[in-house]
Amino acid sequence: MSAGPGEGDLPAGIGRPAHRALAAAGYTRLDQLAGRSARELLKLHGMGPKALGLIRIALAERGQSLED
Repeated sequence: MSAGPGEGDLPAGIGRPAHRALAAAGYTRLDQLAGRSARELLKLHGMGPKALGLIRIALAERGQSLED
């Protein structure tokens, strides 16, 4: 995993709109997303199913997950 535009350890593959949406909501690190609701994240403007899927994979690699 590589850092997104300018900060944190979010997966780079999620794209800039998703990075911006997460940063605007205060999420800059992957561990901040563990246990968060997938539905909540999808409500953020710029987040989509692809980004959510990549976040799920990255969290799973750490033994963490989103709340469903």
